[in-house]
Amino acid sequence: MKKITVGVLFSLVILIFWSGEAVAQCAMCKAIVESNSSSGGSMVDGLNGGILYLMAVPYIMLTLLGVLFFRKSLAAKFRKEQ
Repeated sequence: MKKITVGVLFSLVILIFWSGEAVAQCAMCKAIVESNSSSGGSMVDGLNGGILYLMAVPYIMLTLLGVLFFRKSLAAKFRKEQ
């Protein structure tokens, strides 16, 4: 159980800190951003920032859920030993 928990936590850390710049966009968004970018607009940075923000929220929620689960199982283990 301990190896699995360490492996999952290590994987989450790698996923969070190794994520590259998000470049996936829908066709309409891509067309608007390309036309704005060619005319000198700064919409590209804002759109990429928004995509990264929306991507980070589920990872933060899963991390918090994992921490709460780990703390609860750790507390139960210590209660069992005493």
